[in-house]
Amino acid sequence: MSPHQKGLLLTGIGGFVLTFDIPVLRLAAADIWTVQFVRSGLGIGVALLVWGIAGLWRKRAITFLPGRTGIIVAALYGCSAVLFIGAVFNTAAANVVFILAFNSMFAALLGWLALGERPHRVTLATMAVMMAAVTLIVGDGLRTGNYLGDLMALAAAFLIAIAITITRKSGRDMGFAPMAGGVIPASIAAVMLAAGDAGQLTVEAPWWLILNGAILIPVSFWLLATGPKYISGPEVAMFYLLETVLAPVWIWLIFGETPTAATLTGGAILVTALAAHSAWQFARQRGRQAEAVRSAAS
Repeated sequence: MSPHQKGLLLTGIGGFVLTFDIPVLRLAAADIWTVQFVRSGLGIGVALLVWGIAGLWRKRAITFLPGRTGIIVAALYGCSAVLFIGAVFNTAAANVVFILAFNSMFAALLGWLALGERPHRVTLATMAVMMAAVTLIVGDGLRTGNYLGDLMALAAAFLIAIAITITRKSGRDMGFAPMAGGVIPASIAAVMLAAGDAGQLTVEAPWWLILNGAILIPVSFWLLATGPKYISGPEVAMFYLLETVLAPVWIWLIFGETPTAATLTGGAILVTALAAHSAWQFARQRGRQAEAVRSAAS
């Protein structure tokens, strides 16, 4: 298996696991600060446990965060987690996942600015279409009063794209960075819970929240954070499209929550644009590989 194929496999599995994040959070029926504290706290615990076991297994110390760059990436993931949970509690689930899909275009733009990976005209055109789609969704949020959640989701997508770009530029292993970044939302949540009237965790179905924090988040984000080591930032970000497509389906099947017409329209435009761009990108890459093989043979 080539490094590129390995990267595609890792991020593909990570993206699929992430599709269950929002539905499981909804099933837990917890308040926002309980979700932040338990979800992030469990992620940190699992990361430290895996880190320790891996070190014992390999009989050598394993880097948890690669220096200052690792700390910055972890902080970006931590801040995006705060915004993501805030978005989940302030707008419809479909709005969140559709807007988060815009991180692929953010990653392409940042790759151009930071890595000199100038986007193709097709990518720039796709960006313009997706910008129109996100504007449609956020505009509907302004009309319905959900604009705060929509803007939080957009900011979370931007921070994730920055983290992906920095990881790609460094070439370092950032698998533990998303969980390490959980220190930020867990700390904020601890302060808010302590300052509350009851100062207690509030959750109706704790096992769903434990499943989310101990398994879904560590597995999905470790895989997605490792992907940029092998494939480009835009390619990694494309796999967040799986959540965009599947999470609203799970929400509809479990809760019967139907998105607004504007959200469905904007989401359909986003998914179509990203799917077409992904197909073009992979076809272009296969063409380059075939050309390289022909050149080597001659």
